[in-house]
Amino acid sequence: MKRPEIHIIDDDPDILDGLAWLFDSRGYAPATWSGGEPFLQAARALAGDWGASVVLMDLRMAPLTGPATFEQLKAMGCPWPVLFLTGHGDVSMAVAAVKNGAWDFLEKPFQDNELVNRVAQALAAASAVQDGDSEARRLRQALALLSPREREVLDELIRGHYNKTIAEHLGITARTVEFHRANIFEKMGVSSAIELAHQLGRLQPMGSP
Repeated sequence: MKRPEIHIIDDDPDILDGLAWLFDSRGYAPATWSGGEPFLQAARALAGDWGASVVLMDLRMAPLTGPATFEQLKAMGCPWPVLFLTGHGDVSMAVAAVKNGAWDFLEKPFQDNELVNRVAQALAAASAVQDGDSEARRLRQALALLSPREREVLDELIRGHYNKTIAEHLGITARTVEFHRANIFEKMGVSSAIELAHQLGRLQPMGSP
């Protein structure tokens, strides 16, 4: 079963059904929630395995409002972009939510195409974050596989030192440095010291040796 790409939260069942039909008809995988609390329970159950999703949420809900639901979602560390649907002249509340980290808001009544386009943009951003997180995990796992000597050689490489200089610093032969260098490149999935430095620049801090 495909993981939901869009979580739709609204306490009006007619709006909920209409939005689910809209996104399903455009090829998305929507999940619907009748309020903030059942949605938050489902989010907690993921235990940080977020994947890439977008939250489309009504601003005015009871008993848990949209902004209150958003606050709890943020407290979990959930990275999903949140797009609020607002009416009743609540634009100022929606603007405040955006300033507080929400992705965007859309006033009711809205154009279907505009809503789908906004959600598509948010989903692209969520996917980019997810890809970046996956790459960071891969790099950290690769670093953990390096031997202590390989970590020493790596530290020298990203400082821009040549094999001969590294050999002098570490008291080993240039041939041994070349051996370790080849192993590092293979484990880290890179083909040059420049690419290695670029990859490690994504990790802040890089981690302890």
